[in-house]
Amino acid sequence: MTFKKLTTLAMATVVSASLLVGCSTTEESKSDDTITVAMITDVAGVNDQSFNQSAWEGLQKAEKELGVEVKYLESKQDSDYATNIETLADEGVDLILGVGMKLAPAIEEAADLYPEQKFVLVDEELTGKDNVKSILFNAQESAYLAGLVAGKMTKTNNVGFIGGMELPVIDTFKYGFMAGVKAANPEAEVQAQYANSFTDQAKGKAIANQMYSNNADIVFTCGGDVGTGAIEAAKEVGKYAIGVDRDQSDLAPENVLTSAIKRVDVGVYETVKSYVEGVYEGGTTTVYGLEDNSVGIPDTTKNLVSQEILDLVNEHTEKLKSGEIVAPKNEEEYKAMFK
Repeated sequence: MTFKKLTTLAMATVVSASLLVGCSTTEESKSDDTITVAMITDVAGVNDQSFNQSAWEGLQKAEKELGVEVKYLESKQDSDYATNIETLADEGVDLILGVGMKLAPAIEEAADLYPEQKFVLVDEELTGKDNVKSILFNAQESAYLAGLVAGKMTKTNNVGFIGGMELPVIDTFKYGFMAGVKAANPEAEVQAQYANSFTDQAKGKAIANQMYSNNADIVFTCGGDVGTGAIEAAKEVGKYAIGVDRDQSDLAPENVLTSAIKRVDVGVYETVKSYVEGVYEGGTTTVYGLEDNSVGIPDTTKNLVSQEILDLVNEHTEKLKSGEIVAPKNEEEYKAMFK
């Protein structure tokens, strides 16, 4: 081979290599410029028809409208929380969301282990951590409105409440609901029971059936897939149910009177948006409520509920917004309201 040919070949090789390096660098830069956001579910999983699913919908909207990359890791048991956080931190995810108050201890610990990592905790306030943003909801307000509907719609003066687990975040729904029922119908009684699970549909169905057998004609469930089972029970026995977190009327259009909505998707989307815009504020807490339409009851309520009852709900909505009525979020506040 001549010297000229060797020189030409060498130059071609260098140019080819340069092109490959250039492509690799461009792709890597593009990847580095893309913000990555991941959420960790609680044990109810991403398809719980409720809380986790709403959070994931918020991330999907962020992906579509803000151009971020999103993913999730499901937690099958509580011990998975710390492991999932470690996995995402090691992957270099920009923003890690913990969905549910049960993740609070794991995120609190991780915030110290990974001081440069940014976190978001949904449904629990974590103070003193500059790399953790907390999101809370006035869920007691939406539960209060759902309680008004139940109090007016019950024919037996007996309704039920099923909680996934006995936790403060579930209490906000319980006592808000009970207050709404009592405000609308002082004669109505509320049966209450906890399933000690967010995933056991069969148990939710069994508890609901027991309540229906004990004269309840409306059951409100706050417990992920436990609520799915309760709604199925309502459908089978021809009674009413009330959904939670999302509009769950699609699960049983003839049986789900309304839903106590908590727009986790809005909170998640707005928080990711703040991060994208460079205004993420760690160490702070944002509370979403009726004022920004992040809690309430859905428009589908009108399908099964009279205008007279809807007018009452609208009246109380304005009173809640003005502060004339304050929906209770725990037993102490409930007792003080009806002393």
